[in-house]
Amino acid sequence: MSVYRRGETWHYEFWFASVRIRESAKTTSKTVAREAEKRRRRELEEGYNGLATEDRSKRVRTFSEAAASFLVDYQLRHRQNSLTYMRYCIKHLNEHVGDMMLVEIGVDTVLAYQNARLREKASPKCINEEVMVLLSVMREMGDFIRVRMKRDKTLNLSYEPYEGKALGADEVLALYEAARVPEVAPGQKKDLKATRSPMILPAIALALNTTLRRREIETLTWSRFNFLKDILTVGRSKTKAGTGRTIPINSELRSILEDYRKWYESEIGPAQPESYVFPFGRNRQWDPSRPITNLSTAWENVRAKAGIRARFHDLRHTAITNLLEGGASETTVMAIAGHVSQRMLKHYAHTRTEAKRRAVESIVTRRDGEIPAAGSVSRKVAS
Repeated sequence: MSVYRRGETWHYEFWFASVRIRESAKTTSKTVAREAEKRRRRELEEGYNGLATEDRSKRVRTFSEAAASFLVDYQLRHRQNSLTYMRYCIKHLNEHVGDMMLVEIGVDTVLAYQNARLREKASPKCINEEVMVLLSVMREMGDFIRVRMKRDKTLNLSYEPYEGKALGADEVLALYEAARVPEVAPGQKKDLKATRSPMILPAIALALNTTLRRREIETLTWSRFNFLKDILTVGRSKTKAGTGRTIPINSELRSILEDYRKWYESEIGPAQPESYVFPFGRNRQWDPSRPITNLSTAWENVRAKAGIRARFHDLRHTAITNLLEGGASETTVMAIAGHVSQRMLKHYAHTRTEAKRRAVESIVTRRDGEIPAAGSVSRKVAS
């Protein structure tokens, strides 16, 4: 047992389960510092001895050590896109609680983490998911924290879910224009603000014309396209209904893909069946055996240039809305989009004001006779 002073503040230091604990008591009183040390030691001992069903040695591991073991098991049971997001969550958790022992992490730690991430401008939805990962890594100890926070209604931060949006025709044209890589003649200066990624235009076209999700686009191989029959076959998808579904290639998409394939074969190499349509690349060094890691940067540049506030996923919303407004049946739309229920279909479909206006105007056009004068209705009611 040891307390010592640094400046005006007292600190304490002791060993617990072969781990050296050195913390500030945040007090100028030596007596209070000693009491703080006793409470801290007791807190660790109670946490260490409080869960008889779990191996005690695991509770003195740091969170980063436990998270590394958790990821090893996780990647054996989950797909790559899920693993990528899990690593993203653990990265943020390690920044805040990575050096803490599991036995040190409690309700107050989770509340402090929520506040810290809010100050970093993280969305409440992301924070909630990160907290769930934290508690999953902690396993049984996390279950106790989850029960307490759920009881106190502090487990999940509240937020308004983003319902998505469907882009108008003018917004779609603005995106296409912003996504085009301009041709530069010899001796002509490059426009520094112009789009430099030749992949973002076909990616946008795929989302707008096929309803494909971003990850479905990023992992496409050339074997998925049958240009003789104008058919696209989707690979592994988010849902069972989405995996293996076939989607016709319309004229707009075909034209854009033909131009992109010419660029691909001249800059990257032959469009082999097993090659990725959007290959991994760094400094224009392409590796068609690996898929692109993320289209987000190119998308954000194009979106900002077009002056549009939207997510890439909103292109899927737009495609589904256009299909429904174009007269396609719900069954057909579900087959194209890979939905498994009408409830999910309604979540994505956004009937625009123009479509609603046409619908209510049809009430008038179908009515027999002339529209009554403004005063005639009130006179009839009065009589």
